Amino acid sequence: MPVILIFFIAHWYLTIFIHTFFLHRYAAHQHWTMSQPVERFFHFISWVITGSAYLSPFAYGVMHRIHHAYTDTEKDPHSPQYHGNIFNMMWQTRQTYFGIWKGTVPVDEKFKTGVPQWRAFEPFAHHYAVRISWIVLYILFYATFVTAPWQWLLLPATIVMSPLHGAIINWFSHRVGYVNYKLKNTSTNLMPVDFFFLGEVFHNNHHKAPARPNLGFRKFEFDPLWPIVLTLEKLRMIKINRVNSTPPVIDGPGYRSDTAAA
Repeated sequence: MPVILIFFIAHWYLTIFIHTFFLHRYAAHQHWTMSQPVERFFHFISWVITGSAYLSPFAYGVMHRIHHAYTDTEKDPHSPQYHGNIFNMMWQTRQTYFGIWKGTVPVDEKFKTGVPQWRAFEPFAHHYAVRISWIVLYILFYATFVTAPWQWLLLPATIVMSPLHGAIINWFSHRVGYVNYKLKNTSTNLMPVDFFFLGEVFHNNHHKAPARPNLGFRKFEFDPLWPIVLTLEKLRMIKINRVNSTPPVIDGPGYRSDTAAA
């Protein structure tokens, strides 16, 4: 297998791990707790892994809480309902994210409570010069190991890996898939076994019970991150919040392929 393809696959899964484990389920939802040294470790590793696509856990966590509070309304940072295509949706997501990061978007204090922030490190990791340095490294890596012209097509995705994951998850998990719960939003479960996004596309489940750390609710729904989380707890790196561990009763499984809210 070409080195570039191995790198791309590894980068894909390491980035989605950081997305779901550290940014989403920890920073935004606090599904588990960790000591400050462990938090700093994962924060630094998130920068090493995501590189040019680094996202501040604070800005991401706040934005994601806003998404849950205003799902599929005009205040939602990334709703397919209010943004005609995936590119418009992601542009609005970018504007909201950077507005939170720069402090130019007013945010209710309730959305900030408990969201981790590393003030000494985040401005460095977030700086444009640092992002450009990562891009240069990616280009040099590709130039060294590319063995066929088509492999260059993977470079843009490498550069924007975190936003790419967010775009796929937030667009398609509100567009197609099946539902376990009839909610006042368009969230769906995109697939019953989610090996590509480590459980992130169990979106209908997650919107029903945002505080539940295991996103697979039915017997056939496997959340690949969950065994990793259990292992990290056994290693005493984290402590899982099990208060909301029981999944809600299924309303009635169904398939939805449009954007109409239930």
